[in-house]
Amino acid sequence: MKKAISVFLTISLTATLSVNSFAARSTEQIKREQAESERNLAAAEEEASDIRDERSMTEEELEENKEQLARVIASVSIIEDEIKSKEKAVSEAEEQYREAKKNEEIQYAAMKRRIRYIYEHGGSNAYAEFFSGGSSFADILNRSAYAEEIYEYDRNLLEDYHETRVKVKESEEKLQQELDELNEIKNTYDEESASLERTIAEQKEKVEDFDEQLKGAEAKASQYKNQIAAQNKEIRDIAEAEAKAAAEKKKAEAEAKKKAEAEAKKKAEEAAKKKTEEQKSESHEEEYAPEEEGEYEEEEEEEEEKHESGGSSGGSGTGSAIASYAQQFLGNPYVLGGTSLTDGTDCSGFTMSVYNHFGYSIPRTSWEQQSVGRSVSYSDAQPGDIFCYSGHVGIYIGNNTICHASTPETGIKLSPATYRDIITIRRVV
Repeated sequence: MKKAISVFLTISLTATLSVNSFAARSTEQIKREQAESERNLAAAEEEASDIRDERSMTEEELEENKEQLARVIASVSIIEDEIKSKEKAVSEAEEQYREAKKNEEIQYAAMKRRIRYIYEHGGSNAYAEFFSGGSSFADILNRSAYAEEIYEYDRNLLEDYHETRVKVKESEEKLQQELDELNEIKNTYDEESASLERTIAEQKEKVEDFDEQLKGAEAKASQYKNQIAAQNKEIRDIAEAEAKAAAEKKKAEAEAKKKAEAEAKKKAEEAAKKKTEEQKSESHEEEYAPEEEGEYEEEEEEEEEKHESGGSSGGSGTGSAIASYAQQFLGNPYVLGGTSLTDGTDCSGFTMSVYNHFGYSIPRTSWEQQSVGRSVSYSDAQPGDIFCYSGHVGIYIGNNTICHASTPETGIKLSPATYRDIITIRRVV
C-alpha cells in the first residue's frame, strides 16, 4: 500500500512539474511577444505624437496665413478706395485743364479780334488816328494810357490763363503718377493674395493628409493595445490554470497522506491485536517491536520575486547639470530610432543619451522610461526630471520648459512643459 501511494505521489508530482514547466515556457514566450508588442505600441504612439505635432504646427501656420490674407484683402480694399478717389481727382484735373485751355484760347482769340478790328477799320494809320484824334496833349496821353492798359490787361489775362493751364497739367500728371503707383501696389497685393490663397489650399490638404496618417498610426496603436490586452489575458489564464492545478495537487496529496495514515494506523492496530493474542496463547512473553513506518512529508515553499520595473544604475551629476548639458544640442536633427546627440536622435534616444553621459542607465523607449526612477508631481518638478507624455519624453530645464527631440522638421528644441497632457514626471537623480 505504501509503495502504491508513493508511486501515485511520484506520478502526480512529475505530472505537475511537467505542466508547470510547459506553462512557464509558454508564459515566457508570451511575455517576449508582449514586449515586442509594447515596443511596437510605443513606436506607434510616438509616430502619432509626431504627426500631431506636425499637424499642430501646420494648423498654426494656416491660421497665420489666413490672418495675413485678411490683412491683404483689407489693404486691397483700402487701395481700391484710394484708386477711385485718385481717378476722380484725375478726371477733375483733366476737366480743369480743358477749362483753362479753353479760357486761354478764348482770351487769345479776343485779343486777336481787337487787333484785327483796329487794322480793319484804320489800316496802318489806325493807331495814329487814334492818338491824333485827341483834342489836347492831355487827351492824347489819356488815350495812350488807355491803349497801354488794354494791352496789359490782355497780356496779363493771357499769361494767367496759360499759367493756370500749365499748373493744372502738372497736377494732372502728378495725380496720374500717384494713380499708377496705387495700381502697382494693388497688383502687388493681388499677387500676394493669390499666393496666400494657394498656400492656404496646400496647407489644408496637408492637414487632411496628417489626419489620414494619424488615423493609420492610431489604428496601429489600437491594434498593439489589443494584442497586449489579449497577451495579458492569456498570461492570466495560464496563471489561473497553474493555481488550479496546484490546488488540485495539494488536495490529492492531502487525501493520499490521510489515506496512508489511516492504512498505517489500521495496520498498527492489527499488529497490536495480533501481538496480544499471541501473548495470551504463548506461555512466555515475547517482545514485539513493531516495524517503524517512515512518514512521508512534502513541504511546499513559495518565493516571491521582487521586481522593480525601469530601474536605473547609479551615476553622478545634478539635475541642473543634466538640463544644461541637454541644451547644448538644441537645433540638432531628429532621427526616428536614433540615439546620437549630434547626428540625430528621437525623443527617448535623446533622454537616454543625455543621462548616459552622466553615468545613468535608463531604458531605451519612451514607454519604458515612464517607470524609471520615482514619480514626482508637477509642482515639485526640478531641472533634469523626465516629463513623460503619450509616446513622447523630454528633459525639464525649469520655468515650465522642456528640452526634447520634437519632430524631423524642428529637431531638438525647447517647448512649454504643458504643451501636451503629462502622463508622469520621473526623477532619476
